[in-house]
Amino acid sequence: MSYSNARMQTVNGKGLSMNWDTRNPVMIAAGGAVLNGRCFGPCPRHAPTLVLLHEGLGSVELWRGFPQALAEATGYGVFAYDRRGYGRSSGHPAPWPVDYMTREAEDVLPGVLDALDLREGILVGHSDGASIAAIHLGRSSDARIRGAVLMAPHFFAEEMGLAAIAQARKAFEEGGLRARLARYHDHVDDAFGGWNGGWLTPAFKAWNIEGAIDGIGVPVLAIQGANDQYGTQAQIDTLERRLNVPFTRLILDGCGHSPHIEKPQATLAAITEFVKKLAEDGRISPARGTMRDRA
Repeated sequence: MSYSNARMQTVNGKGLSMNWDTRNPVMIAAGGAVLNGRCFGPCPRHAPTLVLLHEGLGSVELWRGFPQALAEATGYGVFAYDRRGYGRSSGHPAPWPVDYMTREAEDVLPGVLDALDLREGILVGHSDGASIAAIHLGRSSDARIRGAVLMAPHFFAEEMGLAAIAQARKAFEEGGLRARLARYHDHVDDAFGGWNGGWLTPAFKAWNIEGAIDGIGVPVLAIQGANDQYGTQAQIDTLERRLNVPFTRLILDGCGHSPHIEKPQATLAAITEFVKKLAEDGRISPARGTMRDRA
């Protein structure tokens, strides 16, 4: 893919802000990688920012219309980016270590937030992205982050989830999954092999990041499909039990692993209400009106 229209920004030790361009992809350098991103709505100087962290096989493009809808509904800016090895970002060859999500949270995400010149933000993570968001919030004191939306988060491995991931490997190797994913990932073998191989490493059965929950200091909205094939509601129960901050849970009937795709209206409404409550409680600046109001 050509990045002739992308705005390239590097990040130094203190962070270097990027140009907020809602028309073209933006490229930032963080964590030793070149990362592709897209901007929606107002820039961080004019409104708080929702930062989207995608799932284990996700990408900016695979969020589909959700980022734009979120910007329009909340009046906040939205930034989505491809992690290393995913989407249009630079490669990240497999195998990945068992703690690859912790490394993303500690080594890459801070640089992304610096590049945004983030003032006030909310992390919105899905699946692996939700786990990365939780690790970042639980193990750092990032005053810029005022809330978190965790969709289908993982805090420990479950047999049913590992079985579903094993089925995905078979579909990738023997079915049409590789070809479908290649439309969205320039380094498709990195994306799939890193994620799938990481989860199916025998040591991953002992993977557990529950301890990070204890350190989360901002309100949390958790959303999960009742029929999620990758995790049970025990993940959300654990989150609720260990949190010491305001917590809201939404379990969506007739929904699998991707609430924002399978139940977009309910998911969008819940996030919008969560953002509104944060503003009403003085935890984050209110929007100047939704994008529809300003149109």
